Amino acid sequence: MQYVVLPEEKTRKVSFYLAMEEYVARNVQGGDYLFCWQVTPSVIVGRNQLIANEVNLDYCRKHDISLFRRKSGGGCVYADNDNVMFSFITADDNVGVAFSRYIGAMVLMLKRLGADASASGRNDIMVDGKKVSGNAFYHLPGRSIVHGTMLYDTDMDNMLQSITPTTDKLQSKGVDSVRQRIALLKDYLDLDIDEFKSYIRKGLCNGEYVLTKTDVKEIEDIERRVYLTRDFILGNNPRYTLTKRCRIEGTGSLEAHIEMKGETIRKVELIGDFFAIGDFNSSILRRLENVRLNRTDISNALPERLDDIIMNLKKDDFVSLLTDENF
Repeated sequence: MQYVVLPEEKTRKVSFYLAMEEYVARNVQGGDYLFCWQVTPSVIVGRNQLIANEVNLDYCRKHDISLFRRKSGGGCVYADNDNVMFSFITADDNVGVAFSRYIGAMVLMLKRLGADASASGRNDIMVDGKKVSGNAFYHLPGRSIVHGTMLYDTDMDNMLQSITPTTDKLQSKGVDSVRQRIALLKDYLDLDIDEFKSYIRKGLCNGEYVLTKTDVKEIEDIERRVYLTRDFILGNNPRYTLTKRCRIEGTGSLEAHIEMKGETIRKVELIGDFFAIGDFNSSILRRLENVRLNRTDISNALPERLDDIIMNLKKDDFVSLLTDENF
């Protein structure tokens, strides 16, 4: 296996590394290739996921967490500079075999370092029964790409707060129990993060393939044309409906059905046992049409007072209902 080396080392965006693995798969012939990368805080959604269902966009904006989409399926992941991302490119046309080979190799490396590592399900790696790695794959003509996380360390609060695909599970099991099911490799290894990356590279690769500056320009072109475009990141999602529910003391139960297109609200319907004082359809709901689903834009679109339209309804409570905050 060859380790892919960039002509200059610097931190780049997730989008660059996704373009890099695609470039290698399409243009570097024969054999197997591996490289690792680290990024500033980022959330990466799977190819078929709806961003509004998976990502806490308000939290990401407030904490400077970037959002990207990859071409592989699977779930949403959080990455930062304290965990390591790996990309494996192989000529093996069978993605299942490629997937098993990559995960098996990583499990073996961790075992050699003394960790009680094992594969779990289709795409996870566990240490001491706790998850340290999630992986995904996709197929190009004649090539397979496998990529995934390796939790050496991470900002656990950012990871848990930026991703919201399992809200019901978090509510039923609690954040503490989620933390308990995740392990950090730094707690099991006697290596720092750079030593860990070097160990994996030396253990799996017997040579290197150095990309040229021309290669980098081609990669940046793919990044710009595909991975950084708004249409790709948002996924050209069809219209879909979100349902948000809560009960507010003094107001009653509210259930909002939000028709979406991408990140934009198309229509909102509101039902519940609240008391309407004014015409909430024209005074509240229609104001939300063509507004992006985030706290700032929704707050700006609404009147300052809602309690003269719906009895005892505070604006902040209604915005929190729509954006999944505090309910």
